[in-house]
Amino acid sequence: MTTLNELKPGERAIVLKIAGGGESRRRLMDMGVGKGVPIKVDKTAPLGDPIDITIKGYHLSLRKEDAKNILVREVKNG
Repeated sequence: MTTLNELKPGERAIVLKIAGGGESRRRLMDMGVGKGVPIKVDKTAPLGDPIDITIKGYHLSLRKEDAKNILVREVKNG
């Protein structure tokens, strides 16, 4: 288990849990981030913020602080 912000571009993972609570957690869930959902990291800005991902067939940019709250299990490519 790791957090989304630790993945590198091209890596894939499955969401295990969204840590924290409140408005930030609700906003992530409204964007489609939820338990069991596959995610692919497309690219990361030079300083690590934001992180561009593909989730449920669409592209999404997340702040590093939000990505730190998404616990994932890496899935090997291929």
